[in-house]
Amino acid sequence: MARIIAIANQKGGVGKTTTCVNLSASLAAMGKRVLLADLDPQGNATMGSGVDKHSVQRSIYDVLIHRAPVANVVLPAGESGYHVLPANSDLTAAEVELVGVEHRERRLRAALIEASGDFDYILIDCPPSLNMLTLNGLVAADGVIIAMQCEYFALEGLSALVETIEGVAASVNSALVIDGILRTMYDPRNSLTNEVSSQLHNHFGDKVYRTVVPRNIRLAEAPSYGLPAMHYDKYSRGSKAYMALAGEIVRREEKLALDSSAATIDS
Repeated sequence: MARIIAIANQKGGVGKTTTCVNLSASLAAMGKRVLLADLDPQGNATMGSGVDKHSVQRSIYDVLIHRAPVANVVLPAGESGYHVLPANSDLTAAEVELVGVEHRERRLRAALIEASGDFDYILIDCPPSLNMLTLNGLVAADGVIIAMQCEYFALEGLSALVETIEGVAASVNSALVIDGILRTMYDPRNSLTNEVSSQLHNHFGDKVYRTVVPRNIRLAEAPSYGLPAMHYDKYSRGSKAYMALAGEIVRREEKLALDSSAATIDS
């Protein structure tokens, strides 16, 4: 069964989609079977994966309204080695169509669980708002990676997002946890960056990933070519950062699995 991870932040422009695309490619480069589920009507993760959102015959919208199963919608992300569950503007209609539908917040979860045997990781790119689509992403996920810049207002938004995650865990998805906090567009020369980073460590401890993603022009350029950074410029600092993040995530998973096995043996 796949580990399902939502990449979330209700604030736009924090590197959430960049993280989803580049982490998918990095995990795939490590030999993992990866599905990127684009849950944002803007379809940026779809385009950044080399899939034309305007020409897809089916999208994640069809999955949410029970028109098609995941297996009939996924597309390969070219040379990047992972698969994409694409999104486009059709997805904006999903919220309206799901109003009044029973268990509407569980639609994505049911679909992804059905397909999870085909993948090791499923990454969900949530939209930059706390709406029904984001709720579907959080209900579907086992864990959440919060991508955020180290700036003052990011801390306020983080508190609201953590409350939402805790509320979903308490009411709908008891298995949901925060996998980690990823610091993006990181500039260690900035004193505010260092101050916010220190506060994150104080509040979240080892939930804060050791890996930081620097400001990097190659990361910004790669989406216009429909490529993850590692396939645009594998030697760039951004590409290396996401490979390091993928390694950190896999090592954490392996450690948790070992600890769980040891606990089972002890009991």
